Amino acid sequence: MADTEKCIILGSGCAGLTAAVYAARGTLEPLVFEGAEPGGQLSLTSVVENFPGFPDGIGGLDLIESIKRQAQRFGARFRYGVVKHIDFAERPFRLEIEDETEPVLAHSVIIASGARARTLDLPGEQELWGRGLSSCATCDGAFFKQKRVVVVGGGDSAMEDAIYLTKFASEVHVVHRRDKLRASQIMQDRALHNAQIHFHWNRVPARFERDGAGKLSGLVAKATDGTAEESIACDGVFYAIGHIPNTDMVGDALPRDAAGYLMADGVVSKIPGVFIAGDVSDHRYQQAVTAAGTGCAAAMEAEDWLQAEGLLGR
Repeated sequence: MADTEKCIILGSGCAGLTAAVYAARGTLEPLVFEGAEPGGQLSLTSVVENFPGFPDGIGGLDLIESIKRQAQRFGARFRYGVVKHIDFAERPFRLEIEDETEPVLAHSVIIASGARARTLDLPGEQELWGRGLSSCATCDGAFFKQKRVVVVGGGDSAMEDAIYLTKFASEVHVVHRRDKLRASQIMQDRALHNAQIHFHWNRVPARFERDGAGKLSGLVAKATDGTAEESIACDGVFYAIGHIPNTDMVGDALPRDAAGYLMADGVVSKIPGVFIAGDVSDHRYQQAVTAAGTGCAAAMEAEDWLQAEGLLGR
């Protein structure tokens, strides 16, 4: 069996990569498992305009690759692979890797495995993702100036997205499967009294429409009772139906909130040596810059903990 790693980081989005930068500079020699979606959700975003330091914006994948190179410069190591289970019963922790028979041992673990947008599995989703289809209004809204967009959902996040998108879009259409919103009253009032927002009640998305060039041109929504279909012309569709945190590998070892997100004291979990960063524990902000901040904090906490345990050899 291989030697025990000082620090293993799960995830290669902004949180995991920032943790890798700080951990590597702190001589933790981190090993990063990139996960099922290397780069996380940010790698699917065409242009990021709200990450500090890039006044003209930067491609999501370009930003991810830049932070990865920065981490590698300081000695972080990267492996393709998905951690399917972590045994926290004793230290060092045992990590089981998908399609591998030999576990990997670690003194400390930073869980930065992120959250994936909840989707509808409609035909064409993968091809349109980042090309008209998005789950992040604050990331991509500015690309739809004076265009028509659709928001799918009826909760607070959906209303926040719809209201935010009115800053850019000429029209915002909300498709909701019920005849009333699930959002808080104040968010309902703001959305329902906004003249730019149009509601399509008792409707669920059925399929996308495209123009001759294959570009998104509309969304077909069907009535929940199956009686009719409605075609909504649009240039963009935003899913606001929630996210699914990537927490399968921890089982019931760590507490979660009602939505399934891992809970921690800041970035410190209830298990000594285990730290949590990014969207896997953040159901509110879910921004690249907030994920990066918690990645930094998790790595610093891990360094302090390893030092206190006498595991850094200093």
